[in-house]
Amino acid sequence: MSGGKLMKTKILKPTAGGIAEAGEIIKNGGLVAFPTETVYGLGANALDEKAVSKIYAAKGRPGDNPLIVHIAEKEDILPLVKEVTPQARALMEAFFPGPLTIILPKSDKIGKTVSGGLDTVGVRMPLNPIARAMIKAAGVPVAAPSANTSGLPSPTNAGYVIEDMRGKIDAVIDGGSCEFGIESTVLSLAGEVPVILRPGAVTREMLSEVIGRVDIARAVTCGMKDGETAASPGMKYKHYAPRAKIVIVNAPKDKYERFVNSQSGAFALCYEEDDVKIPRVTFGREGDDLSQSHALFDALRRLDELGAKKVYARNPRLEGVGLAVYNRLIRAAAFCVIDLEKPFLIGLTGQTGAGKGYVSQKLAGMGYNIIDADKVYREMTESDPVLLGVLRREFGEEIFENGALCRERLAALVFSDPERLGRLNAAVHPLILERCESLARFPAVLDAPQLFESGGERLCARVLCVTAPQELRLRRITERDGISQTAARQRAASQLSEEYLTENSDFTVINDGRDIISQLIRFKEELL
Repeated sequence: MSGGKLMKTKILKPTAGGIAEAGEIIKNGGLVAFPTETVYGLGANALDEKAVSKIYAAKGRPGDNPLIVHIAEKEDILPLVKEVTPQARALMEAFFPGPLTIILPKSDKIGKTVSGGLDTVGVRMPLNPIARAMIKAAGVPVAAPSANTSGLPSPTNAGYVIEDMRGKIDAVIDGGSCEFGIESTVLSLAGEVPVILRPGAVTREMLSEVIGRVDIARAVTCGMKDGETAASPGMKYKHYAPRAKIVIVNAPKDKYERFVNSQSGAFALCYEEDDVKIPRVTFGREGDDLSQSHALFDALRRLDELGAKKVYARNPRLEGVGLAVYNRLIRAAAFCVIDLEKPFLIGLTGQTGAGKGYVSQKLAGMGYNIIDADKVYREMTESDPVLLGVLRREFGEEIFENGALCRERLAALVFSDPERLGRLNAAVHPLILERCESLARFPAVLDAPQLFESGGERLCARVLCVTAPQELRLRRITERDGISQTAARQRAASQLSEEYLTENSDFTVINDGRDIISQLIRFKEELL
């Protein structure tokens, strides 16, 4: 593509003539998409910086996202790296050709464009015979990321390549469907301990059998930290994503089915065996990681074809090839996960006087089961011998009247003394949370003014906080509890700040007279 003008993209057959033509295109500085056993790659001469830069332009790929260099024979790696270490040799004997990329310090032949500015290079020898024949025909190593627009699902057949790349590249070799369906495992040998930067069909267990200890980079399952350098493709940016919003649902089969079947206007990305009533696209069979890896990217593309706007996906297992499937899916979801293994779908909190109870009522009207921690606490202070015994030991008989707890005396004692308030919280919060958890029924909401102080947020998939202007909150407290402005301010000051609550919650509802329902609907659309 030159000056914004589209070029003619040839569709080549995987014949000797078609492969030879593809090799000539690459040798002369052009771009060719070609099949591998993992996904389709978009290839250029790895030793030609100008040609490699065309890959970034065609894909819209960030320049600090390194490329992988593909070779046809094992010995082709020698000029590309400073040294082939004993570990590298052992891995090449075991897995070349195959879906494994090894990262080593690069030689001077590899430019900054290929390496993304790093002093290392990733090299692999594809198993697909069409890919290796094309590399041999080109007579040069071939730099190639996946042959798709940057950020979209990687293509596993030529049709999706043509959809993304027609008019941007010189040619596509149509070699049918890819075997594995996800990109190669990327293993860095540049440090003291080998580290998997991107999981794939060659698993940690398989690698460990050959070279011993292999670690997994934190970025495989979590987002990269601000300022962290991407040492491998697929680490730094949102990847593999359809246009729909993907939300991963961590839940066993029955909980997942109950959850998605209650979601109107959404799609499910699920296993073939799942009993799902809403529109669905499947990505393999439960417990069959290879079937999931083969189907995942096509399934993500299919969701766009069906016009899906929001998608709830089953959570793959984090072992074997399942880890690779999870790695691709978590990036497609931009790390948005709902954990239904936690007892509460939503944790609801807010400062006193913010109107949390009103929001709780609205959530109940929307079908959520509300567990009111304050109500549980009141009931326990009336009859629970364990909690009453703890309070008696901590604060003595002065907080009791005629054998019953006097909550007013307890409040007067602790709200004016941070040390005593801390003792109260430490004593009763674990008991209250244990009782609340026993009452949870999906979809459950934990309504708790001291959600964070108690550690209750760890039981919740999402946290929703309620705020209101300070003067409005104080007025509500004085009218509700019949106390003075001074006492109201003292009570408010004993709680976490509004800034803390909003910064540590997933969503904030402002209860100052504006429409609560519309805010809750937006919360559900954005986070659930």
